[in-house]
Amino acid sequence: MLDDRTTAATAWPDAYPQGYAVVDVETTGLARDDRIVSAAVYRLDARGEVEDHWYTLVNPERDPGPVWIHGLTGDMLHGAPLFGDIAGELSERLDGRVLVAHNAIFDWSMIAREYARAERTAPTRQRLCTIALAKELRLPLPNHRLESLAAHFGVVQQRAHHALDDARVLAEAFRPSLHAAARAGVRLPLLECRPLTEWSDSPAVPRIGYQASPGSRGAAHPPYGSPSSYGSYGQRSWRPSRKRPACPHPNPGRYEPGKPLMQGMRVAISGDTSVDRELLEDRAIEAGLHIATSVSRLTSLLVTNDPDAATSKVVKARSYGTPVVDEAAFTQLLRDVAPAAPPAD
Repeated sequence: MLDDRTTAATAWPDAYPQGYAVVDVETTGLARDDRIVSAAVYRLDARGEVEDHWYTLVNPERDPGPVWIHGLTGDMLHGAPLFGDIAGELSERLDGRVLVAHNAIFDWSMIAREYARAERTAPTRQRLCTIALAKELRLPLPNHRLESLAAHFGVVQQRAHHALDDARVLAEAFRPSLHAAARAGVRLPLLECRPLTEWSDSPAVPRIGYQASPGSRGAAHPPYGSPSSYGSYGQRSWRPSRKRPACPHPNPGRYEPGKPLMQGMRVAISGDTSVDRELLEDRAIEAGLHIATSVSRLTSLLVTNDPDAATSKVVKARSYGTPVVDEAAFTQLLRDVAPAAPPAD
């Protein structure tokens, strides 16, 4: 266990946030149209000390999904408050704090969608993924699961997939991680939380994920370190696959730094993004780009906020010499995409 007294004797980084909200949500599934069934928040001060904690069940207004994982039956959730009923209380616990979660893109996306359904806006402006922080600290973990991070810091899990206990475990593991980062002067991997302003419960969006039998290893939370954000630690992404129309433009080749993107370019995206991933992909498609699900020699550009990650897309981009830009640069490039070259006569 790391000794926090060493941190206390040194200057705390001025740029570090003033407070954190360690969050865990359990859900009916992993798709865009799935719902939260329980949520927990541990509020921490600037140095990671626990201030208080909160937990609630949430009526998802639908079947509860993988009961064999989160343990919450339809009868248990029937009398629980709707998300709109607890949104204000949740906002009080998030307001002015950095949202901390393990595989934070999942928790933030589910929360942002629930707020959008309730026609409200989450007060969260930044998030921190403890997987990304563990990578920054180069912790010797066998994988990026919460149980591995907890074991590294000697934290005992009591009820896995119970939102309150998962949040407690993460809070206890986050505190020494935060102090280790402060001692080493590590820049925290903070990402912007942009409120979701576009929402629809389209029936065309497919459900995924829970065809497994009750004895199988499904997940009410995506496998931590899953392909949705930090590499190939599982075979299934939390995001549903959506059939997209074929790009009408031919691929003009690779992106050249300093020049605009051109319609028809094949763009792959890897890792966590500030903007909801599907909205970012939709904007790229509307601009005339082709969104690729993998990287090949034909890929024009890879977009990632973690170019040093060992994901399959990043590794392949390196081997093929595919240009790489971060999300902010890509967003700027989307503003001025050059039209496709006219077909040859």
